[in-house]
Amino acid sequence: MPDIVLGEFDQLVLIALIRLGHEAYGVTICDDIAERSGRAVSLGAVYKTLDRLETKGLVASRIGEPTAERGGRRKKHFKVLPIGQRALKQSMAALKRMTAGLESEVGL
Repeated sequence: MPDIVLGEFDQLVLIALIRLGHEAYGVTICDDIAERSGRAVSLGAVYKTLDRLETKGLVASRIGEPTAERGGRRKKHFKVLPIGQRALKQSMAALKRMTAGLESEVGL
């Protein structure tokens, strides 16, 4: 598999998807990233990233059942595909290699 380049936000979205499991959808992904990263995250940025990751074949989506709490509307759920898991693993390994030895330099 050729290397798939992931940006930082791509990584955060994929990590949130893995953490949340098969019931992950835009709002829960957004909330998880905001809570764990401590940064403000727009729902639009999450959906744009999910769309891009789905186009690349790294994630898949499905439409859930209508829910009363959403006025009968359906949620779009996302999951990471095996190729997305491999891309994230490669990306995280590259980051680890790049930061190796910097602990004393910048306090990582």
